[in-house]
Amino acid sequence: MTETIPQPRAAEEEAIADSPAVGAGLLVFAPLRFEANAVRRGLTKPTSQVQRTGMGATRSQKSTAQSNQGSFSAMVVMGTAAGLAADLSPGDLVVATEVSDGETTVELPGADLLAAELRRAGLNARVGRIVQVKKLINSSERTRLAADGFIAADMESAALVSASTGRPVAVIRAVSDGGFGPGMITGGMAALRSLRAAAPVAERWAAACRERTVLLAGPRSFCAGVERAIEIVERALELRGAPVYVRKQIVHNTRVVSDLEQRGAIFVDELDEVPNGATVVFSAHGVAPAVRSDAVQRSLSVIDATCPLVSKVHAEARRFAEKGYTVALIGHAGHEEVEGTLGEAPDSTVLVQTAADVAGLSVPDPSKVAFLMQTTLAIDEAADVSGALREKFPQMRAPGSDDICYATTNRQAAVRAVAVEADMVLVAGSKNSSNSVRLVERSEREGTPAHLIDGATDIDLSWLTGVSVVGLTAGASAPPAVVSEIITALSGLGTVTVTERVTTTESVQFGLPREVRR
Repeated sequence: MTETIPQPRAAEEEAIADSPAVGAGLLVFAPLRFEANAVRRGLTKPTSQVQRTGMGATRSQKSTAQSNQGSFSAMVVMGTAAGLAADLSPGDLVVATEVSDGETTVELPGADLLAAELRRAGLNARVGRIVQVKKLINSSERTRLAADGFIAADMESAALVSASTGRPVAVIRAVSDGGFGPGMITGGMAALRSLRAAAPVAERWAAACRERTVLLAGPRSFCAGVERAIEIVERALELRGAPVYVRKQIVHNTRVVSDLEQRGAIFVDELDEVPNGATVVFSAHGVAPAVRSDAVQRSLSVIDATCPLVSKVHAEARRFAEKGYTVALIGHAGHEEVEGTLGEAPDSTVLVQTAADVAGLSVPDPSKVAFLMQTTLAIDEAADVSGALREKFPQMRAPGSDDICYATTNRQAAVRAVAVEADMVLVAGSKNSSNSVRLVERSEREGTPAHLIDGATDIDLSWLTGVSVVGLTAGASAPPAVVSEIITALSGLGTVTVTERVTTTESVQFGLPREVRR
């Protein structure tokens, strides 16, 4: 599958014959002299240009038509604006998600990425819709525009973005006042300071702009166990009403947890935070038997969302322990899945994290050792540790089937397929997601830089400088929508061609517990 996402263009835009000059860089359009001077003082690169266009749409269009627009590779409209949202203050920056003159609207898909970079630079920045007005507006007009969903107003942006002629374009406006009026004088000083501070960020944005290929790893995102766990909480809320308590994060993803919280789920660390008799869901990572006993004593209504593949490892731990084996559990200390598995047979199970740990491992009977694995380990990492165990305990028993889950294995194979072709890899997933972290490590073992991000706003523009091919995947707990959002954000930096690399297809499905079956 290959798809190309072009740069947005205004409906009336016409191509300009001039070709970008060698060494072309950022072109900033600033309507007024004091705005242009503020931006110019903040710029750091000799290839950056500032052009004053004059106030209002007519002057702006005339100015851009008379200029040599071929000598830039990316364009930013920068200037002051009237804040329409009540929570905006003088000096705050608004990065436009779209600009409209009331008739024509141009969407600017990279706004979130640019606003995040401004915030990392210590500036107050938010995204939103900017409206171009024909004249200074009064308070009633500001109220009407705010009600229509606009957060800032200016007199030039919609006219100026059409001059980008298909090249990357952004709009950064600094709030000078809650409206056009006397407050603009004092608020204008704060706005000009913000414009100057934003100028080098605009240059970093321009340096990251180019046409790109995104290699999309397949499979990616949700696995069957994660889909099941999320659906269990959703159905519990539907059938039993809010609140529904969830012990630990249902899956390790901040977006998923936030979404469920908004629907009425309450996430707790331990059961003593749950009222007696309430409904509680055990997370996909599983729990130790002691937690289940505590729930019974508290008369809690339990719905178990433990992934069936984790439950398999729990059953193996009990079976080996009952037969007198010492169970070497390969995994990461502190991970909830590991804690649950250790709790199944605490007197018979030891945690082994690295091959170096094996050297100091002492067991009652070297002929009765078995090993199990955390389901989200890196395949190479697990093989190193299990190999060290096998060398020390030649008679060691293995699990009946591979403990590393199919989704972990498949996503690691898929990310490797894109990493070998990419300049850099982005992995959508949260920092506490073991399987997502392993995808970063898998890419890095191929010699390709990789970054773990919860979403597009976590992308540092410096990562993209000089990068033409981006590998993109998502951990098994990351929503598919995040991948789409990242591609959209990248398309704001230049035309994006998306090509999918599918290494296998998945058809696994798990049934729901009886408590939430309709």
